[in-house]
Amino acid sequence: MATERIGPPVTGDEREMLRAFLDYHRATLAMKCDGLSDEELRRRSMPPSTLSLLGLVRHMAEVERAWFRRTIDGEDVPLVWSDSGDFQVAYDAGGATRAEAFDAWQREVAHARRIERAAGSLDVTGRHARTGEEVSLRLVMLHLIHEYARHNGHADLLREGIDGTVGA
Repeated sequence: MATERIGPPVTGDEREMLRAFLDYHRATLAMKCDGLSDEELRRRSMPPSTLSLLGLVRHMAEVERAWFRRTIDGEDVPLVWSDSGDFQVAYDAGGATRAEAFDAWQREVAHARRIERAAGSLDVTGRHARTGEEVSLRLVMLHLIHEYARHNGHADLLREGIDGTVGA
């Protein structure tokens, strides 16, 4: 099954644009994983690095959870794969499967969308789970767009190394 990716609009209000660009980048990561086996998704970029497509999906589940649920919604939930708060654990996808990684990621994206839509405005704030710093929903959405864009660049290289597929 191929991931449907809808290009963001070229006009619209700020929130609509942020939402669309974030969803575009989420879909881009999913597209980079389309058609690959669990083994291919676990393939590391350059040992000793643990970076893999599946590791990126797991990492982005952590990022979605940390910023939307823990920071904006104030939920007292641990990370998905680390009780100690170590974000690096998610990158090691050695025993992971597409099903468990994508299920966790999609659950966190659904939570993030619910939290974003329920917020009265982009000026809603929460406390960063690690620093205690007050941050706005606007900053969270911009940060996630940045995080996905950066990691989608990694995903481009990983995918090309697996089967030669290039482009978005």
